[in-house]
Amino acid sequence: MAALCLRPRILVTTLLAATSKNIIMDISSSLSQDTQIHYRACHLCEAICGLEITTQGDTIKSIKGDKNDPVSHGYICPKATAIADIHSDPDRIRHPMRKIDGEWHQVSWEEALDYTAEQLVASQTNHGPNSVGFFAGNPGVHNYGNMTHGALLRRAIKTRNNFSATSLDQLPHLLAALTMYGHQFAVPVPDIDRTQYFLMLGGNPLASNGSMMTVPNIVKRLKALQARDGKLIIVDPRRSETADMADQHMFIRPGSDAFLLMAIVRELFTKNLVSLGHLAELIDGVDDVRHASLPYTLELAEQQTGIKAERIAEIAQSLATVDKAVVYGRMGVSVQEFGGLCQWAIQVINLLIGAIDTEGGAILASPAFGYVKRGTPGKGHFDAFRSRVSNLPEFAGELPAVVMAEEILTPGEDQIKSMVTIAGNPLISSANTEALEEAFESLDFYVAIDFYINATTRHADVILPPTSPLEHDHYDLAFLRLAVHNSTRYNPAIYPKPEGCLDDWEIFNKLSAKISTLKGLPFSPLPEPVEVIDRGIQSDEYSEAKGSDWALTMDKIKQAPHGIDLGPLKPGLEARLANDSGRINLAPEIYLADLPRLLAKSEHSQEEGRDLLLIGRRHIRSNNSWMHNYHCLVKGKPRWQLLMNPEDLAARGLQDDDDVVITSRVGTVTTKVVSSDELMPGVISLPHGWGHTKPGIKMEIASKQEGANCNRLTDDRFYDALCGNAALNGVPVSVSKASVAA
Repeated sequence: MAALCLRPRILVTTLLAATSKNIIMDISSSLSQDTQIHYRACHLCEAICGLEITTQGDTIKSIKGDKNDPVSHGYICPKATAIADIHSDPDRIRHPMRKIDGEWHQVSWEEALDYTAEQLVASQTNHGPNSVGFFAGNPGVHNYGNMTHGALLRRAIKTRNNFSATSLDQLPHLLAALTMYGHQFAVPVPDIDRTQYFLMLGGNPLASNGSMMTVPNIVKRLKALQARDGKLIIVDPRRSETADMADQHMFIRPGSDAFLLMAIVRELFTKNLVSLGHLAELIDGVDDVRHASLPYTLELAEQQTGIKAERIAEIAQSLATVDKAVVYGRMGVSVQEFGGLCQWAIQVINLLIGAIDTEGGAILASPAFGYVKRGTPGKGHFDAFRSRVSNLPEFAGELPAVVMAEEILTPGEDQIKSMVTIAGNPLISSANTEALEEAFESLDFYVAIDFYINATTRHADVILPPTSPLEHDHYDLAFLRLAVHNSTRYNPAIYPKPEGCLDDWEIFNKLSAKISTLKGLPFSPLPEPVEVIDRGIQSDEYSEAKGSDWALTMDKIKQAPHGIDLGPLKPGLEARLANDSGRINLAPEIYLADLPRLLAKSEHSQEEGRDLLLIGRRHIRSNNSWMHNYHCLVKGKPRWQLLMNPEDLAARGLQDDDDVVITSRVGTVTTKVVSSDELMPGVISLPHGWGHTKPGIKMEIASKQEGANCNRLTDDRFYDALCGNAALNGVPVSVSKASVAA
């Protein structure tokens, strides 16, 4: 079946053309008797919008929003149409591949799994248990078989060298949740449908469809906020698509958000604006935070951020006095040098104004599976061990991704000699990809569980491809925990699994069994994912066993093809606190100990010779690197250029459409620059995920796209020293005309 590009019939009412409820494909022939309609979630971003997919035999005839979905109500964005392209993509690998003498050969599953198990076990036998490393990318979070069964392979191999996209993304959120509320997934979600004052830092949900906040149709929800006389305030170095519809947008110097947040904390105390609300008797450490905030004056915040002191004072006043206010921060504040402090300070502010666990504030979601409370498995841990070379702390058993290259390249005990990647492309998505390129080229053995030969997997010795998303069933485990409205939904497979193919959970079961046998260890395979989830649902909060009127089971959920509406976010944090004390820790010691580093930063001058700060950029069609192999998502105006303020262009003798060289401490890229006043002076923006041009990549459409890999510029030595999360924003760089640099 040829790759499809579904054409949207859409009334464009915003820059993103994302408010339509239906994106459908013209159907040139009448539907025959084998036409079927399927309902499932879109797996291409965190919004997980409900879809209605019409098929005719092997052909996808239309994809449109499911009007009966309890959360998305028929909304989808342009990405949904690419699901057909993914399924039919001729570049997608459908059978195991093994590289022999530098050439790819299709092999049987038995040969591929046997060879992989033998190589991984041999590596550990010869070089020690930590000689094997893991990297898991974020697409795996959209596949519940990966989440239910991936741990089997980790347990069979048992290494400390685990990495994932978590430390390139949301680690600061999870760390704050763990240390303050007792569980890494106890992340309060903005109650966007009832809030009246929404302060958003470093987030652009009109492009991301929400992030750490599962929120379909964000445009409609933000317009509803404004229609009820609420206010949307955006703080961002770029006037983003979301900032364009805000009531107020404020530029801020990249990496300085912690000064702003701590100044708000101080202002709440000094102006007697603290109101802890119904959680007052459960919060420890208020006086510690009051004392710790004293150095962070409005004047210091203005000096560091560029935001006027009086404006910061107004924000603090509004947060404390407007009923139903909330603070939310995303990539711009997470993936920076002080991301940990930023996400902690956001929780502190929300607690100090009584916004946590209140309607219109921020509330824990109540999913049918993985309902977080004391005793919920997977609470996480921090700093149980450290990386071998740079001595950075682990989180939940994973080391920061910024140390992966050095752990491969640095000789010595526990050096990584073999790698396993799962749905990941760190040579595009991680910091300092040139160092990672050298590292992956040096490996003795590398196996990828993936269905593309991309910038990373081209280095693999074996590729084990799972089935297409439409060839297996699905239940969302991650994003229902972060949803702005509670629901549950099971998605059956649309197409049967092709003969000779394996789902990812079957790959994990089979490979783990072979490794365990070679090690002489017992192994018990897990049943298929739907059984694992059903057991969890029948013992969780909506179950008959817990006395819930819902009495949910997987069979009952399957009988509701559009999903089940479980209602709005529900307060009740007191009964769900997972700390041993059963209380909220407002002042974890790790944050108090990190504040002096922030103060010291205020005394530093900019890096000599690099007078610009690089930030990333998202687009609604281009959230991640793997989305660039589908014509539906790359067509239209180019989105890969460098954006620069006109003042900065003029100062360097540059003009629109010039080819420019961008240089950081670790690398150099050449790209085209576009003048844009949406960037504050001193800041440039280059989007993530482009640059699929390395030899050996077998992604035809992606390889033809222009654009540079921005992570050739990001620095693996530039990270949040508190937790090791990568600082992908605020990277010091210089820009010059390409012809001059040449």
